[in-house]
Amino acid sequence: MSDPTTTRRAAVIVNPTKFTDVDAVRAQVTAGCATAGWAEPLWIETTAEDPGEGQARQALEQGVDLVCPLGGDGTVRSVAQALVHTGTPIGLLPGGTGNLLARNLELPVDDLDTALAVALSGTDRPIDVGQVRFDLTGEDDGTEQVFLVMAGFGFDAAMMADAPEKLKSKVGWLAYAVSGVKNLSGPRVKVRIKADDAPSYTRRVRTVLVGNCGKLTGGLVLLPEAVLDDGWLDTVTLSPTGVVGWATVAARLVRRAGHSSIDHLRCRTLRVASESPQEGQLDGDTVGQVRGMRARVDPGALLVRVPAAVGG
Repeated sequence: MSDPTTTRRAAVIVNPTKFTDVDAVRAQVTAGCATAGWAEPLWIETTAEDPGEGQARQALEQGVDLVCPLGGDGTVRSVAQALVHTGTPIGLLPGGTGNLLARNLELPVDDLDTALAVALSGTDRPIDVGQVRFDLTGEDDGTEQVFLVMAGFGFDAAMMADAPEKLKSKVGWLAYAVSGVKNLSGPRVKVRIKADDAPSYTRRVRTVLVGNCGKLTGGLVLLPEAVLDDGWLDTVTLSPTGVVGWATVAARLVRRAGHSSIDHLRCRTLRVASESPQEGQLDGDTVGQVRGMRARVDPGALLVRVPAAVGG
């Protein structure tokens, strides 16, 4: 962290593919920092090879006071991977399709200037993060990675994998609805689930999700009991069959009502194994075919900048 008697400095980790005029966005952010009395920000662009973690570590080495990902949920997650347990806060700037962590924190998602003002003048709120290890081959061979919103496998990941980038850039989160329709008729898969020290059990499902927070785009609340700083993970399995089954489940989720095809549980550790490979996802980014996952909660591991009135 910088000497508090000197001018504070933020780092902005930007995904340049999310903007048509990166220079204009940089000028806007630089002006906002100057207005707030901060130094010119350290500006680092992500790459296809490194979507944010390495850039965030570079920023930490330079002693910045705040690190702001400017991109989608994948950029936020990658930056957070480097910031957990460092004491350096993350400031969320909107630049993607979902902005799901910001939505769950009720932070600005449509106004860059307002979001920047919150990041520069707000207070630090500790939140939990999830840590997940995907089983890629059945040999438990994955590496542990941070997630802030949700991780899982099955229908939701297949839907994300099939959403065309060009369509996402034009219609936003509605692109996922289009790809979702294509995947409604897929088969259920048998999984074995073990939460904390409870006995394991099997279930045939279309998707398994473990979440740190529960609100999705469009106002849908998938995990109604999920809270970002409660020290718990919330899990849902969905097991409908056919278009009618999915329609019923969707209606029940909108009304936050129960259904035999929807199972919720809360845990601090979770292990799920699948009888066949399924598409996996991590905060909205697909990770390819997986055979299962292990997840755990990491309480209070990340500081997020929120409005002073909320955090104070």
